[in-house]
Amino acid sequence: MYSQKVMEHFTKPRNVGEIADPDGVGTVGNPVCGDLMKITIRVKDNRIEDIRFLTFGCGAAIATSSMVTELVKGKTLEEAMQVTNRAVAEALDGLPPIKMHCSNLAADALHEAIKDYLSRGNGQKAGGATESDGGHAQDEADGHAHDEDAPGGREVDERGGAAR
Repeated sequence: MYSQKVMEHFTKPRNVGEIADPDGVGTVGNPVCGDLMKITIRVKDNRIEDIRFLTFGCGAAIATSSMVTELVKGKTLEEAMQVTNRAVAEALDGLPPIKMHCSNLAADALHEAIKDYLSRGNGQKAGGATESDGGHAQDEADGHAHDEDAPGGREVDERGGAAR
């Protein structure tokens, strides 16, 4: 059912944990199966210097989280944004079809972490919202922020209540 690489990353995951005071945080979840992934990144000179993950989910969810950290460590932000969930699955020598949608959220969490980094006024988009940040900067200007601990980065208002 699972490839040898999936089993290897599941039983010996790389880059587990959380970066203290990270430059970017991405949290995504799948409400159907309950998988939840949080990725934290440290960026230096437009490259992902360090990356860590915390995942609550099945073996495939842990393996995909581990693999995405291995794929992007040391890459530029632009290169990391090109990594897709399909590329992560291919790097693991495939996933069962049912696991492609329910547990492979790793690239989505990575992309959210990069968008969070950019929305903080870092990198190339300092000073305003762009298409690549998903409108986070504008949301923050409107008094909305993303609850990084909530599945899917649910937006909350300044008091922590649901905004949308």
